[in-house]
Amino acid sequence: RLPPPLRQTRVMSSPPPRDASRISASVRASGVPAFRVMEVMKAAHDRERDGKNVLHMEVGQPSVGPPTFVLDAAHAALDQCARGETTLGYTVADGTDELRGKVAESYRTRYGVDVDPTHVMVTTGSSAAFVLAFLAAFDAGDRVAIAQPGYPCYRNILEALGVEVVPVPVDATTNFQPTPGLLDLAEKENPTKPIKGVIVASPSNPTGTVLTSRELFALHDWCATKPSGKAFFVSDEIYHQIEYGTERAASALEAPAAKEAQVAIVINSFSKYHCLTGWRVGWCIVPDSLRNSMTALQQNLFINAPHISQVAACAALHKECAETLNSHVERYRENRKVLLEGLPKAGFTKLSSAGGAYYVYADVSHFTKDSVALCARILHVTGVAIVPGVDFDRERGHQHVRFSFCGSLETATGAVAKLVAHRKEWDVETVEE
Repeated sequence: RLPPPLRQTRVMSSPPPRDASRISASVRASGVPAFRVMEVMKAAHDRERDGKNVLHMEVGQPSVGPPTFVLDAAHAALDQCARGETTLGYTVADGTDELRGKVAESYRTRYGVDVDPTHVMVTTGSSAAFVLAFLAAFDAGDRVAIAQPGYPCYRNILEALGVEVVPVPVDATTNFQPTPGLLDLAEKENPTKPIKGVIVASPSNPTGTVLTSRELFALHDWCATKPSGKAFFVSDEIYHQIEYGTERAASALEAPAAKEAQVAIVINSFSKYHCLTGWRVGWCIVPDSLRNSMTALQQNLFINAPHISQVAACAALHKECAETLNSHVERYRENRKVLLEGLPKAGFTKLSSAGGAYYVYADVSHFTKDSVALCARILHVTGVAIVPGVDFDRERGHQHVRFSFCGSLETATGAVAKLVAHRKEWDVETVEE
């Protein structure tokens, strides 16, 4: 069974016309929506400031910092700088040779894939990688398909660049992931403008779902072989190594046709598994056709990723960090079990499979028609901070919420207990079928 039919989508929502007599934000910028999660964070902060307890399940950020080995490496680099032995100044635009080499080596070790270090671009977090890749790969007016629900920044960045976003509605019947069949429908929606790109995340945000290698490769091959011409396949692999099934998440670079097709743009980051969120360092594996363009864009937009962060990232890839980082994943695994077993007792019975990352996406249509109001009420009554689905799905997000379980086990168990104990106080709406 396929999800509801695709809807025709404008390039971006139309903001109010600009007043020529006043200095104001551009029409392009005015059309980019704010993050609802930030509003939840502020409300949670205000509650804590008033002396009330908050159980944080709203933010996708590990509750611990980087391993000691990483901090020691950064500290040593700062000491060298203080002694005048280095400036920690600019690096070449694509990143230090050491870090690019270590990233390439990680693909050989983990995926059995040979990556030329010259194809590795170190970026200021994955966010900069998306901006650079989208600018290099797509022109204004191009059609790019994304899963809905999905990470909101894909859509917001693309729309800010004038790209036409083609949302592909997905649900539990496809494990909240797109399929070649759904992409065929999206392609047929406007036969005169073929899809120029597809963005896929596995494990995904907000659902935590993971594509099998066969499913991922099928999506890659759809982009490489579709009759209307090739499309770039942007594979967001930021949550790799945070997985709970027997099969690890596959990389798009493992697709049998990947080397020949040269359509895969693989993006990753040190933020999630490596716990370096605030250090702002990620990377992109760049196909041949985009290398020169992305380097030129990097030079002009960002110059380079922060030097000290590149030092830390090198250390994060050292085998010395593996035990610590894997122990965090085991904690996430315990938290996931608590939520998947406990949330149904509070009435959250329709949950995503959460095979990776650290998110559970819950259907709350039996509770409310307004997930924003529900999240506010749950925070007020229980102190549990979760986010509404409207950030991730503009059309159906009012019927969903996201739980993030990258905090402590005590947070996960405490949140479930609060939701169960106080359900009569927050589950107060009457929803007509």
